[in-house]
Amino acid sequence: MPVEVASAAATTTMEIVVSKFELLRELTATQGVVERKTTIPILSNYLFEAAADKLSLTATDLDLSLRTSCNATVKKEGSCTIPARKLHDYVKLLPDADITIKLLENHWISIRCGRSNTKMVGMARSNFPTLPVFPTAGVVKIPAQVLRAMIAKTGFAIASEESRYTLNGALMVLKPESITMVATDGHRLAHIERSGEKFEGVSGEMKTLVPKKAMDELKSLLDSTDAETIDFAKDESTLYFRIGPRLLTSRQLTGQFPNYEAVLPKDITKSVSVQGGDLGAAISRVAQFADERSRAVRLRLEKGELKLSASSTETGESEDSIEIAYNGDPLTIGFNAQYLIDFIKATGSSEVKLELKDSQSAGQFRPAEGEDYKYRYIVMPMRI
Repeated sequence: MPVEVASAAATTTMEIVVSKFELLRELTATQGVVERKTTIPILSNYLFEAAADKLSLTATDLDLSLRTSCNATVKKEGSCTIPARKLHDYVKLLPDADITIKLLENHWISIRCGRSNTKMVGMARSNFPTLPVFPTAGVVKIPAQVLRAMIAKTGFAIASEESRYTLNGALMVLKPESITMVATDGHRLAHIERSGEKFEGVSGEMKTLVPKKAMDELKSLLDSTDAETIDFAKDESTLYFRIGPRLLTSRQLTGQFPNYEAVLPKDITKSVSVQGGDLGAAISRVAQFADERSRAVRLRLEKGELKLSASSTETGESEDSIEIAYNGDPLTIGFNAQYLIDFIKATGSSEVKLELKDSQSAGQFRPAEGEDYKYRYIVMPMRI
C-alpha cells in the first residue's frame, strides 16, 4: 500500500508561493459563496489544494460551491483549509508581492509576505465536504454574454419569500435553436427569449430551475469573464456552470415552475410608446408620495398624455405627466412603482412599449425596438 502512505504524508504538508494579485482576484471571486452565518464552521473556510503549478481554491455553503484556481509555485504539494473572510481581508492589506503559504502542525497556516508574518488557525482538511464532479457527458455550450443579458433582465423578478419554493429561481429552457429564461414572484413575470442560437446536444426542450443565489453568483462571474461560451451540465441533483477556469455548482431546485404561458397577456387593446428614462424619472418622483406599504402609483392614459400620480395620507400627493401619441379611450391602472423601476433599470432608458387591456388585467412592458431578444415584462395591476 505505498500509494496511501505517500498521500497521507502529503496531506500534512503544503508550501506554495503565489502572487498577491492572482490570489486576491480568486479570493474576491469566491466571497459570495462563502457561508457567513453558518452553524457548520468548516463552511466558513476555503479548501486550498496545491499540485503541479496550480493552487485550487474551493468555497461552498453546501447548496452552492465555487472552485477556482490560480498559478502558484508549489514547493510541497498538499491541502489545507483557511478561514475565508479573514484571509480575504488580510491579503487585501498585504503589499503587492509574492505570498508564501505553508501548512504547519495542528492545521495552523503560516502566511508570509515581505516583512509581514502571520499564522492563522485552520481546520482539518478531512472536515471539508466532498463536492460533485463535472459530468463528462451532456455538456451544452451557452454564449456567455447571452446568458449574462438574460440573467440581468430576469433575476430581479425572482421571489425572495422562502415559502414559495419553486419561485426562488428562474426557469431556463434550452431548445436546439433558442434559449428562454423566465422568472416570477407571483406579482410580476420577466420573460426573455433568444432565437437563432445553435445548442449542440439539446433535443426537444431542456428545462432547468436555477436558484436565485446561483443566478446572482453566475451574473458576477459572467460580468468578469472574457470567455465567449460557458459549459453547462446537470445531473439528478446538481447544476454545473464552467466559466473559464471557474466551476460553479448548485443544488437543483425541485418542483414545478408555474405555467407562465397562461399569464402572458393575449388581447391587448391599448399600446403606447414612451421613453424609458422619462417614465422612470416620473415614476421615481411620484413614488415618493406613494403609500409606503403598497408602493402603488396610478397611470392614466388620456389623449396625448400619460398621467402618473400617487398619494398617501401621511406624505401628500404628486402628479406628473408625459406627452405620448395616444388617441384611444381613457384608462386608469395601478402598479407597484418598484416593479416598473426594476424593468426600466434592466432595459436602459430607451423607448419602451406599455401594452394594456383594462384596469383589472396585467400590463405588459417591453422594449419598443425589435432587438435580438424577445423581452416581455408582465405586471399584475393593483387596486387604487
